[in-house]
Amino acid sequence: MISKVAVIGLGYVGLPLSVVIASKGYKVVGFDSNEIKVSAINKGISPIEDLESNQLQSQVEAGNFVATTSFEDLAESDVYLICVPTPLLSGFKPDLSYVEKAAKTISRTLKPGALVILESTVEPGTSRNFLLPILERESGINSDEFYLVFSPERIDPSNKNWNIKTTPKIVAGFTQESSELAVSFYSTFIDSVVVCDSLEAAELAKLLENTFRFINISFINEFSITCRKLGVDVNQVIEAAATKPYGFMPFYPSIGVGGHCIPVDPLYLSNRSASVGAPTRFIDLANSVNQETPLYFADLAREKLGVLTGKKILIIGISYKPNIADTRESSALKLIDKLKSLGAHVSWHDDLVRELREEKSVPLSGQYDLAILATLHGYVDLTELGKVPILDTRGSI
Repeated sequence: MISKVAVIGLGYVGLPLSVVIASKGYKVVGFDSNEIKVSAINKGISPIEDLESNQLQSQVEAGNFVATTSFEDLAESDVYLICVPTPLLSGFKPDLSYVEKAAKTISRTLKPGALVILESTVEPGTSRNFLLPILERESGINSDEFYLVFSPERIDPSNKNWNIKTTPKIVAGFTQESSELAVSFYSTFIDSVVVCDSLEAAELAKLLENTFRFINISFINEFSITCRKLGVDVNQVIEAAATKPYGFMPFYPSIGVGGHCIPVDPLYLSNRSASVGAPTRFIDLANSVNQETPLYFADLAREKLGVLTGKKILIIGISYKPNIADTRESSALKLIDKLKSLGAHVSWHDDLVRELREEKSVPLSGQYDLAILATLHGYVDLTELGKVPILDTRGSI
């Protein structure tokens, strides 16, 4: 019987997941190496936009959830959930150092019969060939004495329609018993759980989801350039195409793909495909388009202003998507860097982010030569710009 759950990593995935699990009566211990974050969480202060502090505080006060920086507090856990980052190294290679550290932390208190679940996105073969050997070696427990599962996170920050409970959950176990135990656990707080036949199938399913989005977003960004040059509003084209009830899915233009998943996960697939001699031309092309999109808008700004040297440009919104403060892989930052390299004086407005790279959000005003709309948060009132010309990266001409 599962009673104590350990969650390794208290970020956008781990912390909301911890609170949901705790709300079902489990005793949850959240492990994170950031002492400041852990202290705030134990006071009921949520650092995550999608998690209200009162939701967190209720579970902390009920004694169902506690955060810690000590691996010793993970002892006697029945379930270990790994929810750590898996970023990219230089050359677009997967960085598994956080997964490795999490596995070694778990191994210190892992007991026979425990369930270990990896929720971090990885390339196929990682659960079986990377994580499992570390757990065996560091814990001294054979693989037939504990249960290993891969179950990729499906978190979409600020999505009001789909959440942890309502989004179907994919699971795959090292053994059938592992899958069955994971299904039993997740079913207590998630509406639908889908079982894959192998760890690799589940790992690939996660990569397919985000690669599909990556390629289509990159395509619509490239397509929007054609529309702009033809003097056609790409959004009108998309809305017209979307009236077809089958065979079409609308994607909308932007300054580029950002966030912790979509610009990163496809490159895991590309890396693994290359290792087995399989082509990934679509991924490679989409990545090239994504890298070039912010640079295109820098060139467009130069066309509008004639010269950028000494021009005052305001970037509106620097997070990677509306209504959140997450700037990971944000294309707006690439745009800022390019504009500065061309001699422009660049400021940015984003009162959700507030401060980044030793710069602070500035107020909207009419004192700029050009405003570039990168990410439009719900609170932004563009009328405060007065007569400043606006370059909309979302496709409007």
